[in-house]
Amino acid sequence: MRTIKDIKDLYGKKVLLRSDFDVPVIEGKIAERFRIKKQRPVIDFLLKQASIVIAAHIKGVASFKKIAGELQDLIGYNFEIVGDLKDIGSKTRTLKPGRLFLLENTRNWPGEEKNDRDFAKLLADDLDIYINNAFAVSHRRHASVSAITEFLPSCAGFLIEEEVSQLSKMIDLPKDGKIFIMGGAKALTKVPVIKNFIGKAENILLGGVVANDILKARGLDVGLSMVDENVSELLRDLDINDKSLVVPADFNVFEKRFLDIGPQSIKKFIDIICNSKTIIWNGPLGLFEDERFSSGTNEISKAVACSDAFKVIGGGDTISAVDKLCLLDKFDFVSTGGGAMLEFLAGNRLPGLEALGYYE
Repeated sequence: MRTIKDIKDLYGKKVLLRSDFDVPVIEGKIAERFRIKKQRPVIDFLLKQASIVIAAHIKGVASFKKIAGELQDLIGYNFEIVGDLKDIGSKTRTLKPGRLFLLENTRNWPGEEKNDRDFAKLLADDLDIYINNAFAVSHRRHASVSAITEFLPSCAGFLIEEEVSQLSKMIDLPKDGKIFIMGGAKALTKVPVIKNFIGKAENILLGGVVANDILKARGLDVGLSMVDENVSELLRDLDINDKSLVVPADFNVFEKRFLDIGPQSIKKFIDIICNSKTIIWNGPLGLFEDERFSSGTNEISKAVACSDAFKVIGGGDTISAVDKLCLLDKFDFVSTGGGAMLEFLAGNRLPGLEALGYYE
């Protein structure tokens, strides 16, 4: 994969940097700062030699203008927001090293999600190099991730390098002592990972909707708990009775719904965690946002954090749950990717990495 190390001369260059600023915004304030802070190293590095135009998207607000002050504080630099792509050329033509611009929310342009070549060409206008430092969006075939590489010399930023290195390690490490903890509400993205890790992990501990799906497929009554409508199709080609799959034995039940794993399951999961050498975790084990149903996720967070295993977590809800307990620094690697992390671990090709030559 082409990386920043492959750029022979950065001085004076004008860089289009795909960053990840897609964070939740609550009452006008940024609610999760981890992803933004992870962009700081590449910005520091580039601004010593080059000027930068940042392309990013956000779903929490329509415009970056509403959180511009906080963004500037987090990345440590002031920037000008460019709301009209036609202004890029005039603003960047005489740019000097150390200057920084932020393009307005890329999702505001219909060409972005259509991977439109004309839009990508407009993004590239009068710029010299494209650097993708947004792993979390690299599973999307969008213009600022994929088509853009047709118009500029392109490479991966520090964060993409780190993500690929760490997640590849998780796949390649020996099965002995390796476990995957998987929960959350998006079973559709989890099942392909389960299929890929059967035979590559000693145990796969399941909670959330994917656990409900498997229990239902085994013929158990899950009451009114959330399950997928197409359970049989979703679990097709998955051996739901594989001995490596560890489903909860009890639950915290409310109004006939499984909203958290129960005390027996917590103990069993912790016993497995304490004897593990490698731990990958994506997805909370219950409705952790409600204190009444947070015990499973909280106790598993503490057990994983205290483990001597090499431990990796990813996914916005998982990071939020762990960060709430002030345990994030206890993990060896925290992935910025949710869907991208799962796609990578499932063995699927990510368009953003493909565009940088990763699969060549």
